[in-house]
Amino acid sequence: MSQDATALPGDPPGGRRAMAVWGLGVGVYFVAIVFRTSLGVAGIDAAERFHINASALSTFSILQLLVYAGMQIPVGLLVDRLGTKKVLTLGVVLFTAGQFAFAFSHSYGTALASRALLGCGDAMTFISVLRLGSRWFPARRGPMIAQVAALFGMAGNLISTVVLARLLHSAGWTRTFAGSAAAGLVVLVLMLLFLKDHPKGYEPAPHPHTGSGFVRRQIARAWREPGTRLGMWVHFTTQFPAMVFLLLWGMPFLVEAEGLSRGTAGMLLTLVVLSNMAIGLVYGQVIGRHHAARLPLALGTVAATALLWAATVFWPGAHAPLWLLITECVVLGACGPASMIGFDFARPANPPERQGTASGIVNMGGFVASMTTLLAVGLLLDATGDNYRAAFASVFVLEALGLSQILRLRTRAQRREEERIVASRVETLHVPV
Repeated sequence: MSQDATALPGDPPGGRRAMAVWGLGVGVYFVAIVFRTSLGVAGIDAAERFHINASALSTFSILQLLVYAGMQIPVGLLVDRLGTKKVLTLGVVLFTAGQFAFAFSHSYGTALASRALLGCGDAMTFISVLRLGSRWFPARRGPMIAQVAALFGMAGNLISTVVLARLLHSAGWTRTFAGSAAAGLVVLVLMLLFLKDHPKGYEPAPHPHTGSGFVRRQIARAWREPGTRLGMWVHFTTQFPAMVFLLLWGMPFLVEAEGLSRGTAGMLLTLVVLSNMAIGLVYGQVIGRHHAARLPLALGTVAATALLWAATVFWPGAHAPLWLLITECVVLGACGPASMIGFDFARPANPPERQGTASGIVNMGGFVASMTTLLAVGLLLDATGDNYRAAFASVFVLEALGLSQILRLRTRAQRREEERIVASRVETLHVPV
């Protein structure tokens, strides 16, 4: 087989062994997403169990995002320094302990602490899985590997919606959450037995991870790369509309502002998840074959999201038609796959020993935007007497900010990436046979 023109020196070969090891890492991420989204189906039960109002209930989601976003750069540094297996192991222990503690929580404070612990462990999974893929598969497979990992994450969301929701009403709070936590113990054992950081013969080059200045240098070098910053702003601009819609404000908007039943609103939220899974596969295939399609896909997703969001929110009359709401939910499904494109800008911009740190910077972008918008929508709803048009207009402010940064960095990042590709091919020509 001829070598791919986009392959880099030292590219791992992939194959069945790589699929098995990477699949185990994806299984860990799948369980983490089930745990992360399990509260979404238990909101009413949680309000009754802990005797809290809607504002206190929303604190669960905001706290989880705050912990997740705040952990991204530290986790990236840990992955670069300790390797994937150690960080994933710590993550599984933390999110499993958090889920178990949540099962037996009877006070609001204990439940909040449990979700924070879960969020801390959850934050360690996705970056680790991305690094695992880059160490086991050729670089040209990176876009598809990232999209498939995200797809399994959305499948975890569906499991929460379909399975845990039924168990919660049949088995009760403690049995449901404690029983689901057992999945964490299963993946922990499998990971300890079978997970490897990299294939034999493809060990990363020795890199000093000591000294008081390591953290500062690692972050500074990753940040100096235009591709890292472009990736962060792509993630920032594309991910948050769907995250805000799915995580907290979609159901109230559809029921209170659009007059839909809870059942119909739930079906539309599920449509966002299904659309995400389908579009993710398409985006991964397109970018894997046509590297230049990254930016057009990202910008096209931002434009389509803004257009449908505006058409729905500012539709003349009392309620937007159902066909428009369906179209909006399908388009919102593209936000997650588009956010994965951010990693495809950061990956070629950084050497292997800096991949975790760069991925952490990128992954922080979308969650900062989501957290900011969650707070902004809530504050504007309170200030305007539940005027969703005014509150949801805050989305355009963050989209405009992110878009301006993407357009500012795109040429610089492309030039720098071309320089790295040329340097890599020159290096290949000078490798002794």
